[in-house]
Parts: sequence; structure tokens; C-alpha cells
Amino acid sequence: MLGELGSATSSQLSVSTPSSILIPLGSTEQHGPHLPLDTDTRIATAVASAIGARLEWPVAPAISYGASGEHQGFAGTISIGTEALSTLLVEYGRSATCWAQRLVFVNGHGGNVSALAQAVGLLRSEGRDAGWCPCAVPGGDAHAGHTETSVLLHISPNVVRTDRMRAGNDAPLRELLPSLRRGGVAAVSGIGVLGDPTTATAAQGRRIFAEMVDGGARRIARWLPGSDGMLT
Repeated sequence: MLGELGSATSSQLSVSTPSSILIPLGSTEQHGPHLPLDTDTRIATAVASAIGARLEWPVAPAISYGASGEHQGFAGTISIGTEALSTLLVEYGRSATCWAQRLVFVNGHGGNVSALAQAVGLLRSEGRDAGWCPCAVPGGDAHAGHTETSVLLHISPNVVRTDRMRAGNDAPLRELLPSLRRGGVAAVSGIGVLGDPTTATAAQGRRIFAEMVDGGARRIARWLPGSDGMLT
């Protein structure tokens, strides 16, 4: 079994070409004063790795830059934007499907959804067997709050600065969207947090992470891509 695609050799792949690969897709962006810039990439990679172990699919090196313009008001954020990300994913998919029959992007950042829909939709229209699935659970808060902090306490507890955890704006996302669209996250939260990380626990993170993995594995097993390429 090929676990990590990046550690395989070309000759291994030519002997036993994997029919499918998982590609974690994250971001490099602020996650409040207590979580690292690579939070989304860490989560996407961990979820993809757990799904890969279950399905015996290789996991490619993560794509760690995404469309994060809404976080541009905070230091450390590096966004390549929707159009550039869409182009990257299309070219990635065209190249990978020269030898892999099926590929799935495992997405850890909500801002990447538009690019994924464009890119995977185009790849599928070209006859390439591609799809994507989110790292999400029902009822999760929006950004750097209880949900993401709990997952990080489970998968990477050493990077969580628990002494810096502060509650952010916990208003429903639908109420924040007009201000978010005009001024980004900084317009609604001076610390860049949407939710309350102070309630996070590793035990909750273990449960949330398991839901993400189970949900992704089920979507992939069903293989019913929507019009935007998201596996349902």
C-alpha cells in the first residue's frame, strides 16, 4: 500500500498505479491569536490521511495556499485568490489524471469552494473522474472557534496556544455575511475569530475529527458528484 504519494517513487507507481489519490487542500491564513497559519492545511491533511488509510488510497502532498482574501487584513495571510487557485487545480487535475484514474480534493478551507466548483466542474466536463469533499460537520462554528480549536487539540495539541484563546464574534454567519463581504473578517472580529475557542477540548476534537473522516469516506464510497463536483 502506498500511504504518502510524495514518498513513493515513479517506478513504484508504474508497477502498481493507484486508481485513486486524495489531495489535501488548505490555506495559509490567520486563525486568531491561538492557532497556526496552517490550521486548515493541517486539518485537511489529517482527514485525508485517515480516509486514505481506511480506503487504501495514496495521499498526495497538500496544496497549502488557497483563496483567503477575507483574511487579508491580518498578518501572515497569503492568498492566491479564486481564479489562480482554480487554474492551479485544473492543471493539477489534468496532470494527475494522466496516470491516476480518480482524484479527490479534501478541502479544509471554506474560501476555496468557488475555485473547487469551477475547477472540478471543468475537469469533469473534460471526462476526468474528479471530485471534492469538505472537512466539515453540522453545527460547526465559522473560523478558529470551538470546532477548529478542538480538532487541533486532538491532532496537533502542541501548536495550540491555549493561553491566548479568546472568544470572538459568535453571531450566526448569515448575519455577518454583509459585513464580511465588504470588509473581510477584520470588519467583524478584531482578533480574527468567529466563534468561541475557550470551550474547545481534545475530546470534542476527537469526535469532530471522526465525523469529518466518516463523512468524507462515505461521500467517496457513494461517488455521487454534484454539478459543482462536490461528493454528496
